[in-house]
Amino acid sequence: MTPAARAPDAPRVTVFAKAPVAGEVKTRLVPLLGAEGAAALHAGLVRQALSIASQARLGPVELWCAPDETHPFFERCAAQFGATLHRQRGADLGARMHAAFAAGTPRLLIGSDCPALSAADLHAAWGALTKCEAVFAPAEDGGYVLVGLARPQPSLFEGVNWGTAAVMTQTRARLEAGRIKWHELATLWDVDRPEDYARLQREGRLQEVLS
Repeated sequence: MTPAARAPDAPRVTVFAKAPVAGEVKTRLVPLLGAEGAAALHAGLVRQALSIASQARLGPVELWCAPDETHPFFERCAAQFGATLHRQRGADLGARMHAAFAAGTPRLLIGSDCPALSAADLHAAWGALTKCEAVFAPAEDGGYVLVGLARPQPSLFEGVNWGTAAVMTQTRARLEAGRIKWHELATLWDVDRPEDYARLQREGRLQEVLS
């Protein structure tokens, strides 16, 4: 077993987000909400993710933007939450995540569509990462909503079927093959489909996201 990497006192807390362009985000919700409504929901989820990252007060908050950092929405987010802006680079999600980790570790990276994620979860993730090399918060759909690494691990992001139910299973296989010590937090849910939107409403989180 590879010895766990000991991390310093301040992880970078990274939010990955797409620009809220109507028709290009939350496309599976467009039939329900319309293109503009789906984009507004996406923007609210991004703001909530940044708010959680900021509230955790763990370390510098970074917003990694796609397709680039020039959209006015990102500039407003940077001003509101004190985040620095960075451009996502890479041919697929795995390459883009690896590029972020290669830019500096330790790092906690979260997506922008998990309203169930809390500042307490980020603290739990950081606590785990001081004792092992990787930490994940699996998602109910088979992916994950948080990944933290004490040092870059490119093998974790290669050859994964991104956007499918196999992501976390494939990632566990890579962790085992690389003899990487990891920890998993509780499984959470994210918002992609009409049933997820209904859950957002049912749990009373919708107004919080859109406010």
